[in-house]
Amino acid sequence: MITATLLLLLPLAARAIEISEVQGNTFLSPYNGKTVTGVTGLVTANSSSGFYLSSNSAGGSPYGNAIYVYSTSKTVLAQVAVGDIVSLNGKVQEYRSSVDYLFLTEITSPTNITKLSSGNAVTPIVIGAEGLHPPTQQFTSLDVGGPLSVPNNVTQVSTANPTLQPDKYGFDFWEGLSGQLVKITKPTAIAYPNSFKDFWVRGDWPVTGLNQRGGLTITTGSDGLPDMNPEAIIIGAPLDGTNNPDVWMGSTVNDIVGVATYAFGFYRILPLTAPQVIAHNETSQAPTTLTVPTDDANCTLTFGDYNVENMTWNSTHLPLAAAQIGDYLKNPDLVFLQEIQDDTGPTDDGVVSSNKTLQTFVDAIAAHSGVTYSFAYIAPENDKDGGQPGGNIRTAFLYKSDRLKLVDPNFGGALDKTEAVNKNGTIGLTFNPGRIEPANEAWAATRKPLVAQFRSIPSGEDIFAINVHMSSKGGSSSVHGNARPPVNGVVDKRIAQVKLLADFVGSILAINANASVIASGDFNEYGQTSAVFDSLRVHLEDIDEAAGIPPTERYTYVFDMNSQQLDHAFISSKLQKGAEVEHLHVNNWVKYSARTSDHDPSVSRVKICTPHVDPPTPACTTRQIGSWCAARLPTFNNLATCAAAAAQCWKDSFTCYGA
Repeated sequence: MITATLLLLLPLAARAIEISEVQGNTFLSPYNGKTVTGVTGLVTANSSSGFYLSSNSAGGSPYGNAIYVYSTSKTVLAQVAVGDIVSLNGKVQEYRSSVDYLFLTEITSPTNITKLSSGNAVTPIVIGAEGLHPPTQQFTSLDVGGPLSVPNNVTQVSTANPTLQPDKYGFDFWEGLSGQLVKITKPTAIAYPNSFKDFWVRGDWPVTGLNQRGGLTITTGSDGLPDMNPEAIIIGAPLDGTNNPDVWMGSTVNDIVGVATYAFGFYRILPLTAPQVIAHNETSQAPTTLTVPTDDANCTLTFGDYNVENMTWNSTHLPLAAAQIGDYLKNPDLVFLQEIQDDTGPTDDGVVSSNKTLQTFVDAIAAHSGVTYSFAYIAPENDKDGGQPGGNIRTAFLYKSDRLKLVDPNFGGALDKTEAVNKNGTIGLTFNPGRIEPANEAWAATRKPLVAQFRSIPSGEDIFAINVHMSSKGGSSSVHGNARPPVNGVVDKRIAQVKLLADFVGSILAINANASVIASGDFNEYGQTSAVFDSLRVHLEDIDEAAGIPPTERYTYVFDMNSQQLDHAFISSKLQKGAEVEHLHVNNWVKYSARTSDHDPSVSRVKICTPHVDPPTPACTTRQIGSWCAARLPTFNNLATCAAAAAQCWKDSFTCYGA
């Protein structure tokens, strides 16, 4: 009796907790903030601030059975080695360095570390053709309508804490492997390293959006939603302190063994040691094939588009861009330029003119290729159009004066609003060139579209060119971030800006539905963001669509894991038949240090002449008309009236025309 009473007074032994219980089947641990005991696992990797444990406690599933143990104590770290099976106690904590990021589940303050065995084999889980395959379309169930739907930031992963579905969603896949030692087979780089030498890869698992260069392009998935390639993963800092290699799109490296984790806004693999490059993709970009044909020069227009990234007259990349205009773009008739700075560059001294910048640029083009361009632009108000402080970036046109001329030039000022007007059946602009609604709040701290009416000298056809550079995506959240859908920086402004552009285009087409209209430039938005482009697509079509460019080859920019298209050209119906476009990857297919700009230029070719329509061939022959007259001779008093009647029949009769 006394013994039984004493037993009741003794504390109950704490139950050992499995790693799979700590991780749970959601993003946040059910043990968050609690002390756990007897957690047992195999040490698979270590670092200067902790080590990684793995077990098979998840019933054979590869998901949810590994965890990071955080400690900077040298005494603690000295107690474990890779291959040890240990048991320990500690406190479960959800850690993140920013409220914009996801949490990483970890065990902190480990105590009572007991080595149960050592020298055990450590085998990574394979992610690749012969192993696990990451989902390829959606990041998370919380992205209702896809990752580019509007509004953004409707919910957060940290509050919704959905149940993991690793076979369906990218986040869930990588979260389920958090803390696990994995092996990426046959990795290929799909972008440049960032400033920390982290770089994105795809393995030899199935992917979507694969372009000819080996990168992954944003496309529309089989579910009809934007596909931003959740199967890609970033390779972070090697655990042994070695440095990742310099790579670019299409570079291949050896198989990567490392631990899956989350840090700095992205799921990532921390390799045990830096991978080595097997081969770089050295394929070079060929010059455009879209030049003016000699047999149809009068009715052909070629135009280029290029964001030249903060160019002023003494920019070191100015001669490089000038050479690209000649060597790769082959000196198109018309060039839409963005990010032309004023004549003192980033010096904020009130200067807004860019005459010196543009003259230096056209002189450099002429010196390199022998082609002399004229230029047209409207200087902005000082410090009102965004971009690099003091630089006063603006859009500008270059045009060949032997091929194009401004129609009734009447340059507007920074705040002058140009409008399309009906001039006795033809279209004109109140200011040429001019700006669209420059005082509208939608354009605050960003570039106002530049509109110019050009006339083709060989054909006499008019072209309305609209040069755009919409608000940047500054303020966007990580696509692997907490906000779902991810924050698409100032997307509401771009929606309003494109709507103003669409209304202006509509005003031109209301006067002449067959007008030649081109709206081209840096829209700072993916074509898959329908909320931005729907209003414009009422009037114009993306030239990539008109030209039938494969969706995977529609890109002019590379950021994070995605090849993406920020630069677009939209054309009116008159120009769509036979339209052609080529994106010239002179900047995103080369080593980072060899880039001229962060954007790739494009060249397009369209037919601008109004098609000649022959009158319909009459169904009635001369003999038939004669027979028709002969049958009615009593009706007429001479052959002249008969002929007149026959001609009227020919003109109006449904029977004669068969139309």
